[in-house]
Amino acid sequence: MCGIVGYAGPQTPSTTALDVLLEGLARLEYRGYDSAGVALVTPRGLASAKRAGKLERLREALAENPLPEGTVGIGHTRWATHGRPTDANAHPHVSYDGKVAIVHNGIIENFAPLRAELEDAGVELKSDTDSEVACHLLARAYNGEDESGTAGDFEASALAVLGRLEGAFTLLFTHADHADRIIAARRSTPLIVGVGGDGMYLGSDVAAFI
Repeated sequence: MCGIVGYAGPQTPSTTALDVLLEGLARLEYRGYDSAGVALVTPRGLASAKRAGKLERLREALAENPLPEGTVGIGHTRWATHGRPTDANAHPHVSYDGKVAIVHNGIIENFAPLRAELEDAGVELKSDTDSEVACHLLARAYNGEDESGTAGDFEASALAVLGRLEGAFTLLFTHADHADRIIAARRSTPLIVGVGGDGMYLGSDVAAFI
């Protein structure tokens, strides 16, 4: 089963949001996985990195190409269900406009018609996963490109998308225009929320932030 972590809170010189995410992902390695990735909401926009293979490959990629610092971030370790274990199929997935990032655990059972709808609208999907449709659907809702009537409203757009998904899932959504917020939702799969003096924590397993 995939592993999910999320963090929203302050940074110190010794601990950044990225540090929190990588530590959380390391604590979830016992679950088994074939790729790992992170996304941060930064003052320069959304920044992400992901790699097939073990977490160490992601750490190496981040050392070679550091991400800008951000106080909100999401991370993921994937166990392939839809699509082979490749960089493109790893999470997080980023929307066509570069502003939405999502991580997902579970199965979106109706992804095929949703994918066809997106392709008909001119959206180019970059992975073979069921998960990727969620980030593009949210971007289209937020940008006023669908019939949801939720343009400019991050929460309402996320709710509109969630209402269209069938299956069991945990999803974390971030948006470049909302640097203080993660939207998290679950349906029949685990989601743990932790509230601390130093921030808010999200995980698919309490081991991620014990």
